[in-house]
Amino acid sequence: MDITKVVKAGEADAKTLRRIFDAVGFTFPNRLLASTEAPDGCPSHIFRALAVTLLACFCTDPDLAGHPQILNKIPIFNEIITSKADQNDCPVKSMIDDAYQCLGAIAATTQGRQQLVSQGGVSALCRAFLHQGHGCSQALGILSGILSTAMAKCWKKSMSDLLALLGTLSKEFCNTEDKKKFELCEILPHFLPPVPFLLKGAFRKECFQNLYTGLYRILNSKLSASQSEPALKLAGCLIASYGSDWILAESREVQGKFLALLINLACVEVRLCLEDLTPEEGEAKRDVVAACYSIVEFGMMVCAAEESSSLTEEQCTQLVRIMAEAFGAIIHYLKQVGPDKVQDSFVFLSVRLLSAWLAEETASLKEAICDLLPFLIQYTKALFERELASGDVSSWTAELVLSDGPGGPPCPTDALRLLLPGLCHLTAEEGPRRILISEGAPALLLQYFTHQWDVLRSSQQTSDIADGVEMSLRTSCGIFLNFVVTEPDLIRKEEAFSSLLSLLMSSLPSLVHSRKQCILAANFVTLGLMLSRLLANTPVLLETTSSKKFFGAAVIFLSKAYQAKTDPKDEMMRLEVSDCYQEFWEEISELWFLGMQAFASCVPLLPWIPELVLESDWLKLIFALLDHASPMSVDMELVTAFQGVLIELAEHSQQCKKFILSNGGEEKANLYGMAALEQCLHGE
Repeated sequence: MDITKVVKAGEADAKTLRRIFDAVGFTFPNRLLASTEAPDGCPSHIFRALAVTLLACFCTDPDLAGHPQILNKIPIFNEIITSKADQNDCPVKSMIDDAYQCLGAIAATTQGRQQLVSQGGVSALCRAFLHQGHGCSQALGILSGILSTAMAKCWKKSMSDLLALLGTLSKEFCNTEDKKKFELCEILPHFLPPVPFLLKGAFRKECFQNLYTGLYRILNSKLSASQSEPALKLAGCLIASYGSDWILAESREVQGKFLALLINLACVEVRLCLEDLTPEEGEAKRDVVAACYSIVEFGMMVCAAEESSSLTEEQCTQLVRIMAEAFGAIIHYLKQVGPDKVQDSFVFLSVRLLSAWLAEETASLKEAICDLLPFLIQYTKALFERELASGDVSSWTAELVLSDGPGGPPCPTDALRLLLPGLCHLTAEEGPRRILISEGAPALLLQYFTHQWDVLRSSQQTSDIADGVEMSLRTSCGIFLNFVVTEPDLIRKEEAFSSLLSLLMSSLPSLVHSRKQCILAANFVTLGLMLSRLLANTPVLLETTSSKKFFGAAVIFLSKAYQAKTDPKDEMMRLEVSDCYQEFWEEISELWFLGMQAFASCVPLLPWIPELVLESDWLKLIFALLDHASPMSVDMELVTAFQGVLIELAEHSQQCKKFILSNGGEEKANLYGMAALEQCLHGE
């Protein structure tokens, strides 16, 4: 008993505690736990209490806290904290405190958290809090730590207990009107479930109603910073997880006003923290700013949505202006970021949000954005090269989460992917494009494009990752097309574009027969043909196997776009988009027509193309379509596309011209209003 008195009194330092463990090990507490009969005059739990005191002592050593002999006692600790014994009894209270100390130490280890989940520790902690027994406040702290690293597993294993706990916390948050309300703002984010686990129906409605009502009362009051910040953090977590579904206002108008207020407050907080505070003061506000970022991003999404929302057009206009001021503050902050901050998670969150803004809006803050472009290119380049050097593809191809959340901020990863949609807009404008060129953006984009293509070809990637990578490749093609259309001299001089064409030529043949990658194939075809127009005299387009395979694949893609079908309404044969392209036509139609123009432009530059076309039977397919369809039913844009290709083939190949004439080319030209083709065929 002397040992436990020393331990209980807290008079032993770490060295002494280790000596105690070395002396008694787990044998002594195990024997105590196995004892079923207490000495006369002693409480029945005396041996268990002494054992738990010793185990709590051992758990102060992190190495021992994860020991199997500690972990296998989790059911005992669970039983103690949920016991219905007289918790006003001092020895019982002491034993409960020791049990919580053990559980807290276990939860601080990776293996321990896993065992707490699997052995019912999460459920026991929930029940302990709900019963409001001695030490129950400690249960919330331990649960927060477990949920922050194993949220999905916790909810899968202990959903009913966690929902009961969330219901109690949300009800208390709604009803209390003292400082406890603000404490709950800090606690509740840890207990918000992933969407699949938040049950539909009455519970969901009641929970959301309580959370909305509680936040409504807070945010519509005059608050100090210490009061508003926890509320904004909770609102940010709710927005990031559930959008505006939790805002269960009594009317659409009230919902819109509350959402507008929330976005407005978030923008003000961002400006306050990033513009008005010193770097040291701002550093302490990162968590609230990260939460505000989630709210601002949602505001952008709602204001940009074509579908009607609870916000009026006037509210959206006002919020866009207010958000622009917040983004001005973010730009101001990023201009001060030094190279030592490349791996800083808050810098990454700021760049991520700004990238989302640039994807939607480049008209406002244009001068400030241009000033920041050198930083953005160097920052994204540094992150990309770091991840490239690490060889860890999975860490930067997975989807990224903007919200800080209870699990902590995301590590800086693939920032360049986030910036691509904004670059697609910016490269269409001369000023930003010139800056991007001077900062070496084309070479960086080629390096990124090449690596993304390698990732896509890897069979080890999940479908979600593959979809994200494919979208990056498609967006990159759009950026490159902007360069091709606006900077022809750059294309001819910059080695990166010859390398890009080589990559496209070697890659397209493997894409062109893949239905699920039809959109990517369309981008590769059109970009490759547009580049070929400008690089026809370079070594990359010599009459090689690679170049012939590319143009052969391009012909396959272009030739499959249309088919002749009978319209059941009038029995007329019409040209319609083919079944294999119908699903994607909205996204690839412009690329197809541009590709037809580019292909036609390549014919006079590459003398071997006409022979390739004849060998492919594409001309036969075109005339078969024109034979079957009614001229009145064919759109003039399609007629123009066919005419452009046919004219170039006829003018630069006697064999093609002969084929066209022998297949009724003059008659078809007359029927379909192809005056230029008709004139070409009449000429010598």
